[in-house]
Amino acid sequence: MSIESVRAFFAKNAPEISVIESNKSSATVALAAEAFDVTPAEIAKTLSLRVGDRVLLVVTCGTARLDNKKARAAFGGKPRMLNAEEALDATGHPVGGICPFGLKTPLPVYCDISLKAFSEVVPAAGSINSAVRISPARMAELTSAEWVDVSELPA
Repeated sequence: MSIESVRAFFAKNAPEISVIESNKSSATVALAAEAFDVTPAEIAKTLSLRVGDRVLLVVTCGTARLDNKKARAAFGGKPRMLNAEEALDATGHPVGGICPFGLKTPLPVYCDISLKAFSEVVPAAGSINSAVRISPARMAELTSAEWVDVSELPA
């Protein structure tokens, strides 16, 4: 059902964007990069976090890691990754398909500045073998995301 909520989101808000499916799993950054023929950095990875009693989503470039010090400063508390069940409950999407589109309930979305290095990124689309191709600016616009600097890139 999750991929259908993403399709419905794009049909309503951005009909020019299509959900693409692969016959390969795209449940991890490495698998997604292979399945959709992009570099791992071009995968837009969505992290589901709890900060205090708030749940929020942070979308970063695929090779970035959350910087706890930056995230604590940006979000006003220590971020904790949701487990698979909590993430599914909050977003309606399974781990490997979590994205900021077609959410079960509205959540705050933050886009990390690491995404700005790319003209197009490939976030998941609600299942472990689906994605969309979208510019970071358009993704932020469609999800009412706030831009933040909460990640670190590999050296």
